[in-house]
Amino acid sequence: MKLRLRLALTVVAVTVPVVAGLSLAQRSLRLRSQEEVLEASTLAQMQAGERERCEAAPESWTVRRGPPPREPSRPPGGFEGGGSAPDSEPPSENGPGGPSGQRPRPDMGPPPDFGPGRSGRPPPAFAHFPYDDELVSRNPSAPVISEDVRQAVRSGESAVARRSTREGRAVLDVLLRMPWEGGPCAYVLARRVEGPGAPVEGIPPPEVLLVPLLAVVAVVVAVGPVVRRVRQLTGEVRASAVSRYQQPVSVRGNDEVAELARAFQEARAEIQSQLSQQEAREQALRDFLANTMHDVMTPLTVLQGHLSSMQQRTGRGEAPEPTVLASAMGEAHYIASLVHNLAAAARLEAGAPQVQRAPVDLNAVIARVIGRHQPIARQRRISLESGVPEAPVWVSGDVTLIEQAVSNVVFNGIHHGREDGHVAVVLESPRQGRFHLRVIDDGPGIPEEERSRLLERSFRGNAARTRGLEGQGLGLHITHHVAQVHGWTLSLLPSEYGGLEVGLEGEVTGG
Repeated sequence: MKLRLRLALTVVAVTVPVVAGLSLAQRSLRLRSQEEVLEASTLAQMQAGERERCEAAPESWTVRRGPPPREPSRPPGGFEGGGSAPDSEPPSENGPGGPSGQRPRPDMGPPPDFGPGRSGRPPPAFAHFPYDDELVSRNPSAPVISEDVRQAVRSGESAVARRSTREGRAVLDVLLRMPWEGGPCAYVLARRVEGPGAPVEGIPPPEVLLVPLLAVVAVVVAVGPVVRRVRQLTGEVRASAVSRYQQPVSVRGNDEVAELARAFQEARAEIQSQLSQQEAREQALRDFLANTMHDVMTPLTVLQGHLSSMQQRTGRGEAPEPTVLASAMGEAHYIASLVHNLAAAARLEAGAPQVQRAPVDLNAVIARVIGRHQPIARQRRISLESGVPEAPVWVSGDVTLIEQAVSNVVFNGIHHGREDGHVAVVLESPRQGRFHLRVIDDGPGIPEEERSRLLERSFRGNAARTRGLEGQGLGLHITHHVAQVHGWTLSLLPSEYGGLEVGLEGEVTGG
């Protein structure tokens, strides 16, 4: 639904009840005012001399003013039949044109608000009828008082008003108790009949019905500039989306539309930042896959060559060469370590929710790492040893990541060490609630300027401790990341035996 139509309907929905309520309130006040004026004028007339004339001739007394209305087809509601309408009554001696020739005095004329109106409509007609204490009139033209009006009088009401409509004309009847006791004029019925062309009660005047229409027109005209700005902003937002949010939107003013444009600008900046990060991750993933394929394919190709050579020798009935078998085992060990590192890197980069913390026994972790790497260490004639306390050392963390971190350090010590060398894994007894785990080798040393860069993801170190010229360099990078996730510290120091000493230190738990 269009904004203009929505606002127009909203205005109508709000205006119509308000106008209807005001119209009803105005009508109620106007009707009440008519009753009060009719009561006051009737009492004033009776006290100004009409009482004596009424009591002198109650059979023919009546007071009429204004043009006579047409003869009604039925009596008005509230006062039952038995008498004719005021316009059909014979002239009385006190009425206009009566035998006495008397006419109503100026002070008995119609009230100013019911006189000949400026609208050009005929003024209303007035008539009065006398009743005694029993609500019986000696005037045969007087209407018969209905039972409900009698009940209201008996209950003590001094003025009872009833309204009706006769042939499209509004009729107001007010039965008044006079301020004296007894007599044929103890009550007076004052009747007011609107002239032709007067508005029928209950139908609001045309000017009231025009209010909602004028309100709708005003809203449609006033909301035009807002609609144009919203449409312009919509076009700019769509154009920005087509340009992958490179094109900005214009912000004009300080109203709600401008606030909406500023909010879109903020969202656009956030989307651009996320797109840039996504593109960077995609590029890093492409580079990672390319390098990983090289890292995997190189040892896999070597392994395939060794397996083919051993198959040929076995087919000729010859024993495999020990050096070829050892190299094949080394390549398989390297591939397995690389796959484990890739899985660990994926978990670490997925964020903290992927890290499952639980009590971990470092003694058991070291035993599993030593058992996994011992075969390849023997093939390379490297002595792999460990030293742990008798009591288990418990820490809180992710056992898979911790084991992979220790395995990476031991793997580096074996694969970068020299033949007939040594690799030792030493776990010291906890002191002051902290453990200290060291992996020491006697392989080629690393210059100090390179040790500070070994923790970088793609840094490989010098050729003495590098498998090849290219690769991911994930081992120590993952170990460093695992240490950070668990709140541990990782240190790289020169070994007293000429190689490298890698240390892990952190808090212990109660197990």
